[in-house]
Amino acid sequence: MTKGIITSIRDLVVYVQFDEDVPAVGELVVVEDDHESSLLVDHLRTGGTAVCLNIRGDRQIQKGMSVMRTKRGIEIPVGDTTIGRIMNALGDPLDGKPPVAGEHIPTKDILKLPSRSTDFSVQKPEILETGIKVIDFFTPFVKGRKIGIIGGAGVGKTVLTMELINNVARAGSGLSFFAGIGERIREGHELWDTLQENDLLKNTCMFFAQMNENPVQRSLVAISSVASAEYFRDEQHKDILYFADNMYRYVQARNELSTILDQTPSEGGYEPTVFSDIKVLQDRLSSNEKGSITSVQTIYVPADDLSDPAVQMIQHELDSVLVLSRKVAEQGIRPAVDVSSTTSSLLTPDIVGDRHYVLSVRVQNLLQKYASLKNIIAIIGENELSASDRADYAKAKRLIQNFAQNMHVMTKHTGIPGDFFTREQTLQSIEEIVA
Repeated sequence: MTKGIITSIRDLVVYVQFDEDVPAVGELVVVEDDHESSLLVDHLRTGGTAVCLNIRGDRQIQKGMSVMRTKRGIEIPVGDTTIGRIMNALGDPLDGKPPVAGEHIPTKDILKLPSRSTDFSVQKPEILETGIKVIDFFTPFVKGRKIGIIGGAGVGKTVLTMELINNVARAGSGLSFFAGIGERIREGHELWDTLQENDLLKNTCMFFAQMNENPVQRSLVAISSVASAEYFRDEQHKDILYFADNMYRYVQARNELSTILDQTPSEGGYEPTVFSDIKVLQDRLSSNEKGSITSVQTIYVPADDLSDPAVQMIQHELDSVLVLSRKVAEQGIRPAVDVSSTTSSLLTPDIVGDRHYVLSVRVQNLLQKYASLKNIIAIIGENELSASDRADYAKAKRLIQNFAQNMHVMTKHTGIPGDFFTREQTLQSIEEIVA
């Protein structure tokens, strides 16, 4: 078999010269050293040069070493044996338990896209109760759709995600996935402890590539987790709850790779392939006639700038966007949702019913009026308002307080028991205020 020779190394990028039998893009090649280091072929240059990524960041790779083709891509174990386990982007265990391996354990190439569904039949929307008032009211959680939790650093994205896992995963009979993409290691440990305490690990698959990992693994972990979810959807016909924290970190990792690959950035400063990177990943988080994938994705907002190009692109792929605000958090309201910026294409009479929809329009009108009256009150005082304006202002203040609630996952920190509200209880509490 023809071998390649490493001609150059630049950080995580390894250039391998193949005179013949050139590998394919997305193929794994192995360095003939003591570690049998794996390289992923990112793209090919004319003349038989394969530009590869050093997946594990092995620093013992040297110029002149031989490289062998494997004629396969990154294959991870999938199926029932992965449930309750924590794995990295390559399917290796991170929980201290033996590797998920064996003759009868199926594997899946993470970069191989599934066949497109030809069944476009529209199923009746099924609303899942989250028990969180502000989500159930403003961004209904519909099976098979995508919801995004957007906000800057430290406004409660991860806590809200953990609460959703606690509430929705416990009630559902489906399978839960969690992908930790470039976030803090501490948060991964806390999530693991929370799932273990609530006996939810038996229905959860977890993939992690936290801040300590190199950008190759951080970008691949999102793809690996989605590939595993696709297997359960397509082969076992399961309904999947997919949680990703944080989808912006996926773009950030891709951007770092773009920089070391010497690619010219796009106008917004991101990698030139930012649109296709986001689009391909989001398209894989879809439902078909075999099963559904309902996804919750947190999106970090750099410098609290909602107009950031990457944030905008991710938003366009979502059905609902829940915006967390630092100003709301400073008022002591949790979850710190900016209801005026929160949007959902699922808040329609066909999905939530006439009662919920009409109520949402009235609430949004009240909150918009509240925002405009705040500026007037700052100048002339509340007593100078008309009686109807004062009444509406008071209702809006009560509504904002009504959407605050205690989280179950924070009970061990605060000592305050968490709240769970059914959708009916949420609507009733709002009707009492608005009426």
